[in-house]
Amino acid sequence: MRTSDPLNGIAVFLAVARHLSFSRAAEVLEMSRPTVSAQVDQLERRLGVRLLYRSTRHLALTAAGQAFFDGLADVTEIVDAAERAAVRQHKVPAGTLNIAAPPDLSLSHLTPMIVRFMARNADIDIRLQLDNEAVNLIEQKLDLAIRGRLQIQENLITRKLGASPIVLCASPDYIARRGAPQTPEDLIEHRCLHFSDLRWGRRWHMQRGDDHRQIEIAPVFEVNDGTSLGMAALAGLGIALLPAFIVGDNLRAGRLIRVLDDWTVGDVPLHAVYPDNRLIARKVKTFVAFLAAEFRKNPDLNGNTPL
Repeated sequence: MRTSDPLNGIAVFLAVARHLSFSRAAEVLEMSRPTVSAQVDQLERRLGVRLLYRSTRHLALTAAGQAFFDGLADVTEIVDAAERAAVRQHKVPAGTLNIAAPPDLSLSHLTPMIVRFMARNADIDIRLQLDNEAVNLIEQKLDLAIRGRLQIQENLITRKLGASPIVLCASPDYIARRGAPQTPEDLIEHRCLHFSDLRWGRRWHMQRGDDHRQIEIAPVFEVNDGTSLGMAALAGLGIALLPAFIVGDNLRAGRLIRVLDDWTVGDVPLHAVYPDNRLIARKVKTFVAFLAAEFRKNPDLNGNTPL
């Protein structure tokens, strides 16, 4: 306890008044007896009144001391309640959880997960911010971000939740009209739909065993939103390169068809990112553990999509 803070003098006085003993107050506060006595002396000088009767064998509150003690009763109750609330926030999943996540993932999978999570954790409110931009968790007062690209920032914990395979796909109508590409190079002659935020630009990277190909495409439709890209593919506009968490259901239902499925295009790793704090709030731990379990059992998010 810092002895220079005026509030500490009040805390010391309260301990002395409760126990009517400098020695016992010093023990409770883990301070020396002379420090406790000096703190009370300093408080009395600041107030300009004597709060305690002192003798070698007896300690009692003066009338002013009793009035001061009684007046602090409500304050101590408020402080105690605040302390209990703070401890509860750390030990029990409760409070508001501020999350940032990609819009495409939220629309397809995350929002239903959040609904299930909140049904199990009624004391947690969630504020969800949807964007694909890099975020500063501390400045933006976020508890957690879900991201595909790793954010290299100090004092952050990154936990991998899963991965979503990237697939080449088109609608049955498009395949019926234009045919399916047989080699990666055939894509050059096809109508390609492109996600404009890919870090490798308009080069589509494919691999089959030791064979690596990079195909420079000329997209007929380009957008920075995966859901919009999936809608264009469903409408028969062309061949799209998309993660399974966006197109998995449509592939299984036959509304989209994989092309060049003997070639792999990689995956989108998905991470939970949160501040590296020794006292991580229980609400964050609980939510991350819940997401990890949900991702493990979801074929579009655990890297094992049977398409």
